[in-house]
Amino acid sequence: MTKQEIVDVVSNATGLTKVETEAIMNGIMSTIIDSLANNKRVELRGFGTFGIKHRMPKKARNPGTGDPIYLPERYVPTFKPSKLMRSRVNELINK
Repeated sequence: MTKQEIVDVVSNATGLTKVETEAIMNGIMSTIIDSLANNKRVELRGFGTFGIKHRMPKKARNPGTGDPIYLPERYVPTFKPSKLMRSRVNELINK
């Protein structure tokens, strides 16, 4: 499902226009990104938690050529789904 499809579904469910719904969605997404950039967790109860993990530098291999490459130290965003989300997805898939 794409962002535009989500905007369409939410717009139909709430009665807001697609422009208003997209503005709200963009605001939510930019707030999450800004919080992660400031090294703050974002917890959406019943949905999940966004966080940041620190990755140490490491030696890796280019899968195409086999040449060694070095990955620098970096921070990566993570997402951990809530128990409610995990159980609901499993429930729907196992029907």
